[in-house]
Amino acid sequence: MTAGWPSALWLVRHGESVGNAAAADAWRRGAEVVGVAPRDADVDLTARGRIQAEAMGRWLATLDDDRRPEVAVVSPYLRARHTLGIALDGLPGAVPVRVDERLRDRELGVLDRLTVRGIEARHPEEAAARRRQGKFYHRPAGGESWTDVLLRLRSALADLRADHAGQRVLVVAHDVVVVLFRYLLEGLDEAQVLEMSRRAAPLNCGVTYYEHEGGGLVLRNYNLAVDGEGRSEEAGA
Repeated sequence: MTAGWPSALWLVRHGESVGNAAAADAWRRGAEVVGVAPRDADVDLTARGRIQAEAMGRWLATLDDDRRPEVAVVSPYLRARHTLGIALDGLPGAVPVRVDERLRDRELGVLDRLTVRGIEARHPEEAAARRRQGKFYHRPAGGESWTDVLLRLRSALADLRADHAGQRVLVVAHDVVVVLFRYLLEGLDEAQVLEMSRRAAPLNCGVTYYEHEGGGLVLRNYNLAVDGEGRSEEAGA
């Protein structure tokens, strides 16, 4: 018995997205705006992101039958759904999939598609509020704070426990979701979760893995990087 917990839980950030690539390019150029046309929910994977998802599927396929995911839960955003679909294509047998909107990425409101330079130039009041309130609590106009995301993740975690107790569950979502699941599952505080995110932010298709032990889930790996051959190496702690 797992006392209301999944027997195993994988938390995976989606593969590299068009938005990730555009944000990196904007940072290199010192631009104010990230050049992405679709709305955030419709941002897809890059070619590299699809390769990452394929590698993750090959890695999952190397696990023994009784160690592979039995069910998957995914963010509704396209980049997450495509990552999961590509990865599951490499597995023998069908894995049931449930889409959960509570796993979506953080909503940035007026700061959407702006770099740090863009925020300072176009919304200096928001930049000042973030400095005053801190990253954890600052809620941009029309957007969410990290604590807002936590409210929906607490609900999602309760349903994971109720619906998938004793099962091996794969979750594919976004970097902030992975980080804040760690906050919930490990009882971290504000300083700890911010330092962990700063020091070792979730990689694209990086794997965070928990196993049930005692009265809860115990972290076994964080940010496991899967290469093109389906091999893995822990990239952050």
